Amino acid sequence: MMSRRFSVPFGQFFHLLLMTGALILSPLAAHAGEPDYASWDDVVAAAKGGTVNWFMWGGADNINAYVSGFVGAELKKRYDITLNRIGVSDTAEAVTLVLGEKQAGRDRDGSVDMIWINGGNFRTMREGDLLFCGYTDLLPNNPLIDWDDPSVANDFGLPVNGCEVPWNRTQFAFAYDSARTTNPPQSIAALIDWVKENPGEFTYPAASDFNGSVFIRHVFYHAAGGPEKLLGDFDQAIFDEVAPKAWEILNGMKPYLWRQGTTYPNSIAALAQLFANREVAQYFDYDPAIFGINVENGIFPETTRSYGLEDGTIGNTNYVAIPYNSPNKAAAMVTANFLISFDAQYEKAKADVWGAAPAIDIERLESAERERISALPRNPAVVAPEILARHTLPELHPDWISAIEKGWQENVAR
Repeated sequence: MMSRRFSVPFGQFFHLLLMTGALILSPLAAHAGEPDYASWDDVVAAAKGGTVNWFMWGGADNINAYVSGFVGAELKKRYDITLNRIGVSDTAEAVTLVLGEKQAGRDRDGSVDMIWINGGNFRTMREGDLLFCGYTDLLPNNPLIDWDDPSVANDFGLPVNGCEVPWNRTQFAFAYDSARTTNPPQSIAALIDWVKENPGEFTYPAASDFNGSVFIRHVFYHAAGGPEKLLGDFDQAIFDEVAPKAWEILNGMKPYLWRQGTTYPNSIAALAQLFANREVAQYFDYDPAIFGINVENGIFPETTRSYGLEDGTIGNTNYVAIPYNSPNKAAAMVTANFLISFDAQYEKAKADVWGAAPAIDIERLESAERERISALPRNPAVVAPEILARHTLPELHPDWISAIEKGWQENVAR
């Protein structure tokens, strides 16, 4: 059940800040700056009665309902914390807000208590000294996180270093209608051939779309012979070696794409509509749970099935982070700790809630909890996360991603 108490549109919230020039501070404002709590009990006590303004992408109704309904209600019931979900269309809006507050000298009374974040936005906040760090070891549920996993300990190649808490794990996957396509391509090389053998049946969003950019990176990896030489800081010489091969592949595919490649969908939602209308035979997404959601909502056919690639698909972890100037750090820490609890991760994994893969290591759960989460039903359209995980490719440093997106615009889109 949605509640206005737990959900405030970003525009309305930001307008209020501009109009009043002030913020409604919780009783925890005295703990702004760099609080030093002796124990978790001290954190919970300081958080009681507090408010968390959580800025997060608000484009998915099911995610919004999970956060505002389940998470908000549980925080209120368990800790007397009020959760305000501030929906944004782009996480950069929240990052820009914190940056602006720092430039204005608002180091203790910020308006953002928590952000759903990863990748380039995390890098911006790290480089700008905009994050509250070093608290993750204090969280009681931290032992459920496998920090030895490089895909968890590093956010798009950048060490997390106690500045974020994992919330969700995703991995790119392809989908097709099994009643229409019997042998979908199982690798990028096979996909390139399949596109040419099935003209008009495939396309991908422009690089400005997140999922379109990820697809282009898969082709880039293929052109490079794998991601290994691309990992780490951006290397112009390696880019100059690999990029022409990638652009040649993508330009070679162009005449065989939907509408002969004269245009590209401007968003993943547009590609989903093309697949639903049977204008294309392949769909893909960085969050495979959407395949099942679209089937259950009657958008995709019930014969939709999804899969990974034999040469792997890109996966990442996304996180929550607390800005350095949050006046409600204790309440934000309690919120972050709850998000990685079994209860919160189990609810999130339900197919009719989100169907998201857990950010916690389920092998670290109690046996009864592990059995419950393993027994959750999964829509047949959704490939099992453990199958995808057998062939996971790492994400690139944000500087690589920026260069690839810019290069695609200049060498393929034009």
